[in-house]
Amino acid sequence: MSTHRPEVGRRTLFKAGLGTGIAAVVGTELFAVAPAGAAPSAMFPWIIDCDTWGARPPRGAIQITGNVTNKIILHHMAFPNVTDYSRDHAMQLARDCQNLHMDVNGWADTGQHFTVSRGGYVLEGRHRSLQTLDTGGHQVISAHCPGENGNAIGIENEGTYITETPPDALLDALVRLCTAVCQQFRLQPWDIFGHWDFYTTQCPGTAFYRLFPMVRSRVAAALATQQPDIPARRWPDIWRFVDGPVVQVAQYLLADLGYPLTPNGDFGYDMNAVVADFQANHGIRVDPDATFDAATWEALVPTLDKDANGLPVNALQYLLGRKGYDDVTMSGEFDHSTMKAVQDMQRLHGLVPNGKVDVDTWCAIVGGSVRSAFQY
Repeated sequence: MSTHRPEVGRRTLFKAGLGTGIAAVVGTELFAVAPAGAAPSAMFPWIIDCDTWGARPPRGAIQITGNVTNKIILHHMAFPNVTDYSRDHAMQLARDCQNLHMDVNGWADTGQHFTVSRGGYVLEGRHRSLQTLDTGGHQVISAHCPGENGNAIGIENEGTYITETPPDALLDALVRLCTAVCQQFRLQPWDIFGHWDFYTTQCPGTAFYRLFPMVRSRVAAALATQQPDIPARRWPDIWRFVDGPVVQVAQYLLADLGYPLTPNGDFGYDMNAVVADFQANHGIRVDPDATFDAATWEALVPTLDKDANGLPVNALQYLLGRKGYDDVTMSGEFDHSTMKAVQDMQRLHGLVPNGKVDVDTWCAIVGGSVRSAFQY
């Protein structure tokens, strides 16, 4: 978890009226403001609510989005990988996290909606997160990922998972929580993403991220999802309020088509007109928020093989390097190290490891999910 994430995305269009019952617009997020309340859940008694773990009152009213929740974003906390798996430790973890977010980051409350301890305890994070999970209506606006705080449920997982993987107790509890979130907010297992799919960060950690196909598959099994119902691909829906490595990949690919973009991961205002032009030229509905939907991604990504070179290969190598493939360098040439990394990603997602970067492989590499990865 970064300690420097802003409470609201950097391009705040309008914000007004934080009193009870007054509406405000942040980016394109419409939210109502309501007083904070923390109470045990009759539906999810295994989630430790704010009052039980001893949360401080938030600074001001907790805000509720008017947007539809469309994803879950998983994080690691970048805290120590402790061996104290007790309930008491889990509650102290929640207090420590809230103190960090309020006293150091200057936020109104804990940033994430829920926290999972290494011992497998699930705790409410930001006040009213449990209440809104119970109702399955509009979520609390959080502070876990700029541009996604009104659209995504944020789950922090205790520990640091760049080289180590989470203990089984944490993974079991995380699957249970993701299943509940999917049921209540009408999400699917393929709507689970990592923090670095929407922000420049090492979170959720390379080792943890490699477990995401397994986590999604376990959630699918818990939801009794039928294999034919799994979509061929679910892409990360980056948009004009999201920055990060996936945005930089899109910029490389658009620049290769002649658009005047600098691949820097910043979804600046120059991207809006470029995305609109690309969508219009490919018969795709022009999205007012410059959202990269499935149709946009699938028209944009080129097929790459061992003879490929140039900006698309740079895009591929850049993201592979960020995801732990240290042998991959940004040469712009589809070299042996790049081929081996692509094959490893294909195996991880249940794809044929032929080293050819087709549309399924691109989807998996940029953080999406593919049908073949669901194995249960």
